[in-house]
Amino acid sequence: MKIPFAESFRIKMVEPIRHSTYEERERWIKEAKYNLFALRSDQVFIDLLTDSGTGAMSDRQWAAMMLGDESYAGSSSYFNLKKAIKDIVGFDYFLPTHQGRAAENVLFSVLVKEGDVVPGNSHFDTTKGHIEFRKATAMDCTVDEANETQNEYPFKGNIDLNKLEAVLKKYPKEKISFICITVTCNTSGGQPVSMENIRDVYALAKKYGILVLFDSARFAENAYFIKKREKGYENKTIKEIVREMYQYADLMTMSAKKDAIVNIGGFIAFRSEEIYRQATTFNIMFEGYITYGGMSGRDMNAVAIGLDEGTEFDYLETRIRQVEYLGAKLDEYGISYQRPAGGHAIFVDALKVLPKVPREEFPAQTLGVELYLESGIRSTEIGAILADRDPVTRENRYPKLELLRLAIPRRTYTNNHIDVIAASLKNVYDRRDTITRGYKITYEAPIMRHFTVELEKL
Repeated sequence: MKIPFAESFRIKMVEPIRHSTYEERERWIKEAKYNLFALRSDQVFIDLLTDSGTGAMSDRQWAAMMLGDESYAGSSSYFNLKKAIKDIVGFDYFLPTHQGRAAENVLFSVLVKEGDVVPGNSHFDTTKGHIEFRKATAMDCTVDEANETQNEYPFKGNIDLNKLEAVLKKYPKEKISFICITVTCNTSGGQPVSMENIRDVYALAKKYGILVLFDSARFAENAYFIKKREKGYENKTIKEIVREMYQYADLMTMSAKKDAIVNIGGFIAFRSEEIYRQATTFNIMFEGYITYGGMSGRDMNAVAIGLDEGTEFDYLETRIRQVEYLGAKLDEYGISYQRPAGGHAIFVDALKVLPKVPREEFPAQTLGVELYLESGIRSTEIGAILADRDPVTRENRYPKLELLRLAIPRRTYTNNHIDVIAASLKNVYDRRDTITRGYKITYEAPIMRHFTVELEKL
């Protein structure tokens, strides 16, 4: 008989998690003002809020942490990370930061000015927040196929070259901070960008004299999809594909909490020594000295090992096949999600699952609360709450997609947990006709409101 697939790791340590009662969850989510971020971790059974910093580190990473050099300046751990970045993505200059949004804050302090525009593929919340905080505009140039959840288009993270060139023609290059390519593209459903598209965007950028920045949180997953879906790459290693990808980037920001499989950490990498030197001032102001930047030596050691392990095919196949397994279970139950399955998460189409909840009552958030009540599963809304208000009109923005993200932590849950997630979602789906009202906002921050928003049930 055919040998079934098995994970490319074995378990050394476990952490107990507790089943709660429906009555407990009902009380807890009300006390949290129906914001899933506001729940305590011990009130959650399966935590799919994010895959950021929630994965299980390897034995090599834990061993490397014991060798961390905590010198304030010139730590050997800094040079370990510098070498790993050079070996894997090929950049000569880098600054460590405590996480990805810190990298954005430092770099954007150099490059983004009031009145600028930043075209790209569906900028994620912190990226857009840092752009709009500086009174600049994030311009979404993602391909239209990304808005059709049942379309099996293999590279829904791609940038539409016609949309991009229209922006480059409309604005003088002095007003375009850079082009941002998010690999994989989180907001469009963890969807990859093809090598062909990366190459074409870079060529267009050079034609107009614009820098290209990779938002690199899930770059290794993007390379995996290139290997599996793009002709000519099937026999290349993940590391070979990554090196080719980064030939077409001038800058990168990295939340190491994703594809470097650590609990904290990030960095910026540069081709330009001049931009690097400008950024060092902000790194010292916001993060720490340039050879630690908000990270301990042990954390830098763990990131260095994680960059190596995270760009190995066996690890990536295990990780992404678990996400595909959840997608296949939802297919069995007739539950719509952004297809094909993304690299780090399944993004459920809340407009199809809860068609009776009005858009202005936040269907994806409503679905997230119902899933938590069903069995203690925490997830994230990627819809109108996250889209925030228009910075000029202050009206709610309603994106074309209203998604509930089920982000799968790395090397953390078994497929038995995945079965619980799928069955719980099916139970909510089976009673969808009874869910006709959602929520209204009673408190919101002026920017990136979804982290601290407070809601009232209608």
